[in-house]
Amino acid sequence: MDARYPIGKYAPQPFSKEQKEKWLLDIKFLPEEIERSILNLDAAQLHTPYREGGWTVQQLVHHVADSHMNAYTRFKLGLTEVNPSIKPYDEKAWAVLPDNQLPVNLSITILHALHQRWYAAIKDIGDEAWERTVVHPEHGRQMSLWFLLGMYAWHGKHHTAHINSLREQNGW
Repeated sequence: MDARYPIGKYAPQPFSKEQKEKWLLDIKFLPEEIERSILNLDAAQLHTPYREGGWTVQQLVHHVADSHMNAYTRFKLGLTEVNPSIKPYDEKAWAVLPDNQLPVNLSITILHALHQRWYAAIKDIGDEAWERTVVHPEHGRQMSLWFLLGMYAWHGKHHTAHINSLREQNGW
């Protein structure tokens, strides 16, 4: 198994109502999943990188909150504007800012509130709305809200798997 991609890389899927429901539930329940993944970890464990050269568990949790705040904004833009450009951000630079030294429970709290709002915003949109697009200027490409839904559902599971794999590897 490649420690960088414990669940594999994101693979876009064709639209289906079944896949949509699965991914929506992934968005809805990610906060509980990531919270369970860090349950009972002590400070030393939270400061352990999930792989050599990788982020610590603490950085991963803060990163998911940062990333998903951006995702929520991207969805809101995509739902309310025609093919808007979205703002890229330097996730590696964000990961070393001083707020990443704060306790992980702050980002867990953000994730609970954020995912509740995000899920409420997208759970009942019509099938045609998933075709709406945003433009990622850094990648020079259009991305549909359907693509983003899958990518962010994967993203949360991806980082939760990093933490769970580290726990299993170290017998935590």
